[in-house]
Amino acid sequence: MDFERARFNMVEQQVRPWEVLDQDVLESMMTVKREEFVPAQFKSLALSEAEIPIGCGQIMLAPVIEGKLLQAAQVKKTDTVLEIGAGSGYFAALLASRAEWVRSIEIEPQLASLASNNLHNAGVENVIVEEGDGAEGWADRGPYDVIVVSAGMPMLPQAFKAQLNVGGRLVAFIGEGHLMTARLVTCVSEGKFETVNLFENVVPMLKNAKRADGFRF
Repeated sequence: MDFERARFNMVEQQVRPWEVLDQDVLESMMTVKREEFVPAQFKSLALSEAEIPIGCGQIMLAPVIEGKLLQAAQVKKTDTVLEIGAGSGYFAALLASRAEWVRSIEIEPQLASLASNNLHNAGVENVIVEEGDGAEGWADRGPYDVIVVSAGMPMLPQAFKAQLNVGGRLVAFIGEGHLMTARLVTCVSEGKFETVNLFENVVPMLKNAKRADGFRF
């Protein structure tokens, strides 16, 4: 399979038409080799629109969704990034291509190991994968310039906002069932936040995600 041709087609025919126009984002998606982060049996689908299963009930999001999240986060080379849900490590690699460093938290030991191995094999050195429960962020290493939660949450815990630097951006999927919205939350000043709804999409729920009534998934 000609992965370079397929990667070009992924960017130009899938990602760009969905208003992902940030040239830095498109360059990252052309540079980071997605096929290196896909389970062997699905490698031929690595650059397709498919949501690829990676085990533990989790998936790799479609490339267009990853592109839209990366564009919304507006990652800069000086940024420190927290990712909740390491998955296969691919999105961490995209973030790392734009950031100073990335800390990726994964609750499933199998996926934490998968992401670490994939990132190592791909030569990505500015990502640390930690096994743990990131349902309320990872406060002891914060605050951060960017936080990305790549799984669904019924509501956004206040703890996540507290872990953002002033000027920091948080991107997360908020909602339940078939009513999920990708949101961008920006800390505009100390204790003040602005929220923008980006697009609707359905993703697997974050394990132990908090609900407003106190119950957990």
